[in-house]
Amino acid sequence: MNRKLLYILIAVAAIAIVTILLTGTKETEPPVTAEAQKGTFEVLVYTSGTLEAENSEKITIPEELSSRNVRIYEIKISDIVEEGTVVEKGDYVASLDHKAVEEVLVQAREELEQALNEYEDARMDSNLNLSNNRDQIINARENVEAARIILDESVYESPSVIRKAEMDLEKAKRTLQQEQEAYKLRVQQAEARVNRRVVVLNQRQNRVKELENAYRVLNIHAQKPGMVIYAKDRFGDKIKSGSTISRWMPVIATLPDLSKMISVTWVNEIDISKVKTGQKVTLGTDAFPEKKLEGEVITVANIGQPLPRSDAKVFEVKIRIFGSDTDLRPAMTTSNVIQTGIFREETFIPTDAIFHDDTLEFVFVAGKTIVRQVVETGEENENFTIIKKGLEPGEKVLLERLAHEKELPLEGMEIYYEMKRQEALENETEEKGMKTEQEIPQQGGNGEAVHGQNGTGR
Repeated sequence: MNRKLLYILIAVAAIAIVTILLTGTKETEPPVTAEAQKGTFEVLVYTSGTLEAENSEKITIPEELSSRNVRIYEIKISDIVEEGTVVEKGDYVASLDHKAVEEVLVQAREELEQALNEYEDARMDSNLNLSNNRDQIINARENVEAARIILDESVYESPSVIRKAEMDLEKAKRTLQQEQEAYKLRVQQAEARVNRRVVVLNQRQNRVKELENAYRVLNIHAQKPGMVIYAKDRFGDKIKSGSTISRWMPVIATLPDLSKMISVTWVNEIDISKVKTGQKVTLGTDAFPEKKLEGEVITVANIGQPLPRSDAKVFEVKIRIFGSDTDLRPAMTTSNVIQTGIFREETFIPTDAIFHDDTLEFVFVAGKTIVRQVVETGEENENFTIIKKGLEPGEKVLLERLAHEKELPLEGMEIYYEMKRQEALENETEEKGMKTEQEIPQQGGNGEAVHGQNGTGR
């Protein structure tokens, strides 16, 4: 029994030792803190962009292909020089599909030949028909002469015979007049028929001529010296050999002016309200990371565009680069830092130190004891936020939320109430302004206010 009791005591002691080792007396790690700083605070927006020339000469499909009479709406690029090729004025740049134009030209020539045959047929038919009509007029005129002779010879005949002769003469004259009037109408009809054929013939001749001119300019040459940069189609893909272009999107390539470059970038809808024209920008390029460039925002789009496969929207921003650099090339990737604001002598802390509940913004101030401090925040950048009220420089704040925060004292509620009063005052001022605008009396034609119907103005 004593040995059994000894084993039990040893087991209990072992369990106690293990428990002490596992739970131990290890001290709890202190919370991570940050110190409120005071100084210059910069609000920066970081984006990536693509270099483009601010000014460039567009290489487009020839104007001869844009004619409606040509009726070639799309055409393929059969060949184009390599992107980045430096060309001089008059150098070959690209060639369009000759076969496509040849097929249309052959068909147009067939249509021209058909129109010419129809014109000749119409002209011969008109001549033949009018010749017959002229013969009928001659016959009618002879009938009038014959009836007149009969009338003259019947002078000694009975009155009935004379009357019949007179009626025959009148009838012959009417027939002659009808044939002459009908001939005039047939001449006009024949002229109209032939003129319609002439119009169609001229249209077919002009189309063949324009197609022949278009065929001669399918090899495209540079209008000025520069570096060839491929254009993009409506899907954002670069134009290349085999791509299809049209008169609605006629640009094949561009010859950029490399002395004036811009960076085209996209800013998300969260930050776009901060970006304004004229703001300074620091730029870098992936190709030359050691180079730092300076620039400024020149345009900010008013309408956003959705990101592919996302609900987020972005806005196009263009940045002009100061000076010129011979190393810069279109399509290079840039890293842009847009300086949207500089604030002097401001107190700021890491954004991670600011917490929220349903109504309040607060921080955990670490002093002799930890308290929840209500704060009023201002501008923020990618890491820090300005604290307008609630903190002093040098105070330390926790960067992690505490599980027992509800048990900590809450200070600075007067800041919250002041913010609410200010918000209510601004809303009241805005409502008064809107009401005043609605109550402004309309002006009559003589410049006097229009009052009520009773003339009292009440």
